[in-house]
Amino acid sequence: PLPDELLSGWLSRLAAANYCDDAELLAHIKIDTAHGTALDVSVDATTAERIANAARVDPDVVRSLTFPAMTPREASLTAQMPFQHCVQCSREGLSLRHWRRAWAFDCQVCGTRLVQTLGKPREEQISGKLIFRARRGAGMLECAARSRGPKQLRRAMRAVTFAMSLKTFRGDPSFAVQNPRSEVRLFCLAAIAAARSHPLAKAAIVSKSIDDYARVALLRAFEKEPRLLAAVDHIAQRRAKSAGPMTASSHN
Repeated sequence: PLPDELLSGWLSRLAAANYCDDAELLAHIKIDTAHGTALDVSVDATTAERIANAARVDPDVVRSLTFPAMTPREASLTAQMPFQHCVQCSREGLSLRHWRRAWAFDCQVCGTRLVQTLGKPREEQISGKLIFRARRGAGMLECAARSRGPKQLRRAMRAVTFAMSLKTFRGDPSFAVQNPRSEVRLFCLAAIAAARSHPLAKAAIVSKSIDDYARVALLRAFEKEPRLLAAVDHIAQRRAKSAGPMTASSHN
């Protein structure tokens, strides 16, 4: 196994070396699962022993290829199934642990930016500025997830929550930053970086008028900050008046 390699990736490479697919390899060593990714989160002693015997390694080596014990915060930001990969390293059959982290942005092996596993890449529609800000936001998310206190992560997820409303994306914020749609994931990561230097709610109002869903998201994200909500309402009303009666009536 290579450093940071997941058990499923290593099993895939073993299968390829023995001229069979993953399912055939697992069936041969009597492991009752069709997908090796199910073993990445946890592997019991019997399964680890069977894999170790077949591959002629120590069972501890097999166990080291699964995810270690994680805090609830880390677990919520770790994908159960692959959602992104490195195009270059995947060609060599690799599947690495850090690719599953919501904050992973660049491959730690070759430095190439990770891409979503599902969907068709649309690189020409993604601006370099968005990628730059998303990369910064990913680094901030990693620091927040691994910090001892919950404050940093709560602030990051609050930014993601409001960014989700602008993309009309419904769901859990932790899933938004693991989203297979690259435009949603990049926008949410960029929002984390934007929230550090600019009041996110005000910046969002400038970029898009507040609709009903966005207001619900705003209330949910900032429910413990009534002064900020009051400031946002004041800005929204002022913008509605300056835009004219038709815009003002639409906000009401």
